[in-house]
Formats: sequence, structure tokens, C-alpha cells
Amino acid sequence: MIRLLTGIRVIEVGAVVLGPYAAQILGDLGAEVIKVEPLEGDIARNAHPQGPDGGALFVNNNRNKRMLAIDLKQAEGRDALARLIGTADVLLHNMRAEAAERLGLGFAAVAAVNPRIVHCASIGFGQAGPYRDRPAFDDIIQAASGMAGLAMHHGGEPQFVPTIVADKVAGLHAVYGILAALVARERGQPGPFSVEVPMFEAMVAFLMNEHLAEASFTVEGATGYPRVLSPNRRPFRTADGWIAVLPYTAEQWRRFLAEIGREALCDAPWFRDARARQAQIDELYEILAESLPARTTDAWITALSARDVPCSRIATPDDLLSDPHLAEVGFFEVPETYPASIARMVPQPVRFDTVASAPDAPPAGLGADSRAVLRDCGHDEARIDALIAAGVVRTGPG
Repeated sequence: MIRLLTGIRVIEVGAVVLGPYAAQILGDLGAEVIKVEPLEGDIARNAHPQGPDGGALFVNNNRNKRMLAIDLKQAEGRDALARLIGTADVLLHNMRAEAAERLGLGFAAVAAVNPRIVHCASIGFGQAGPYRDRPAFDDIIQAASGMAGLAMHHGGEPQFVPTIVADKVAGLHAVYGILAALVARERGQPGPFSVEVPMFEAMVAFLMNEHLAEASFTVEGATGYPRVLSPNRRPFRTADGWIAVLPYTAEQWRRFLAEIGREALCDAPWFRDARARQAQIDELYEILAESLPARTTDAWITALSARDVPCSRIATPDDLLSDPHLAEVGFFEVPETYPASIARMVPQPVRFDTVASAPDAPPAGLGADSRAVLRDCGHDEARIDALIAAGVVRTGPG
């Protein structure tokens, strides 16, 4: 935990990945994050694979948080949460707008309770458009945003990227939106602040940054960045495996061509002109594909690294567990604060070497902090006991 947001209280009413991922980053940066769960818990707690401390998906998205389990379908639960929101700096949720309104978590209701609040709604589709009420999960957003359709540029079938990319991209947008609002508030801009982060629009922006292409300039222009969409831009076979090689500048291409004895190509008029070289990129990629099977992956890594040509062996997720660079920086190391049942964790990758830090707190059990959180926002013990007895609040091992 990096102590940059000390004193900032974040209420996360999130589930699965998007909201929890964003809130975890804020917790990693030192904010006090209070995760609000239904009495049955975030469904990610039960996601496969399971360890003694819950599902791996939950464990990797919920560190550095306090856990409050409360039934927001009951008026007493909504009232208790409203009291907590009155003490907060940020309210973050990733539910559909209609559900948020029903639970008292819409912007107007939250702002009425706390006029300084930063209200962040991480939703499927922007509320100004006709898709506003559609349900949204990662596959749906990959399909709608054009991500799954990229493979069709190669003549193939649509494919989902095999990671929860839409949730995580939207989660990162939520983090910077929240931080920007907090900075504005600290500089004197009055609140409340409404931050809307639609997954669909976030993914379209992420994708079309390069793929707007010719359509940037004319209504009839084609989309698609040719360098990226070339079917020849791919992992290449070597004599014993796979490698990625990406000469990008003219000088890098010269070094690669010199390595394979094809430096005469550097004298071609099209090679010397940057735009003409871009138009011939498929020919250069074909040269890569034809040349690389002649040597082993290790031999290419050695030779191309010596010439400072960008390259890498193709790693699998399993390979990352023994990657020497990640081992040296202690990437997957588990802090002493974690239970022995957790062998590795995915850390916060951004480093702040001149800022004070503290060990990360592991994900806690369902309702582990319910009593303490309610006490912090002014409930006395008798009231907390009554909420627990009425089935409004759940407590767990702290």
C-alpha cells in the first residue's frame, strides 16, 4: 500500500471485476476503501478456482479493503449506508443505473446526503444514448466495441480476447476520473462530482485510438490501422518455438536485415522513405516470417538483443511464474500480512519509491469489518446489534 491517498474514504458497491478492480487500485494508493457487499457476498467470492480464502478472482481484486455486508433491499440497510456515504469522499458502483437508483445510489440521492462527494458510476453504456438500459458483461462489450471483430480483418472468425479486458479498461478509466475529480475538489472546485464511466464508450475509445485511421480525415475513410492489422504481424515460428520480433524504426530494420544478410534492401527507394516503407510493411513482415525458422528462439534472442532489435520469446501465463525479471523485482511475492494459503498475489505495478508505504492487507472475510465500519460512522453498539439481529447486517471473522 502506497500512502498517497491517506485520508480519502471510498465506498465501493461493486461486484466481480470492474468496480472491485478500480477500488483496489485506490486502496493500493492509500485510500480507505470500504467494500459494501450483499449478505451473500460478491459473487466473485465463489468463482472457480477456489482457495481456503475464497475464489482467486476475488482474492486478486479485493485487497486493502474493509468489508461491510449489508442488505440494501431493506430500508434500514439503505439508511445505514446513507449515513456511511455522508462520511465518504467517493462512492463507486458498477451496477445498472436503474438498480442504483432503486437502492438510493443514484447521483442525486448520494449528492443530497453528501454535497462534496465524488460519485462514480461504472456502467455498461452511457446514459445519454439508446443502449443505456442494456445489460453489459465483458463479452458483450468486446462484441459491441469492435474488439471481437478485429480478427475478421484477417479473414478469420470473431474472437474474444481471452482476458477480462473491458472491465479492466473501464476500471482504469474510473480510477483516473475519480482522481481528477478529487484533485479539482482539493483545488476549490465545489462538488458534488458526477463521474460516468461507460464500458462501451471506454472500449471504443481504447480500440479506435489507432483504428479510426483514414476515417479521422474523411467521412468515407476506412477504419483500421494497417500496421497492426496486417495478417503478417504475428508471433513467428523459430526452429524450436515462437518469437515476437518488431523492428519499428528504419534503423531497427537495417540492423535486422544486416543480421540475415539482406542489407541490400535498405538501398531501395521505398525503404528510405518512411511513408513508402509503411506501405510495404507486409513485405517486411514476410521477410521476418521466412527468416526466423532458420534458428532457435534462444539464438535469435541473443543475436537480435545484441543489435538492439526489439524481440521477445512468446511467454505463456505459466511461464510468467518463473520469469527471471519478475522474480528479481519480487512481482508475485506475498507480504507477511497475507495468510499462508496464498502463494502468490498480483501487485500494484506502479512504483513510487519516494513515498511511504505499508504492507498490503489481504482480502477479508464477508462482513469482517461490518461492526467497526458502522461504529465509525456513528452507530452505537445497541443499534448495530439490532441491525444484525434483524438480518440487515452480517458480521464475519475479522
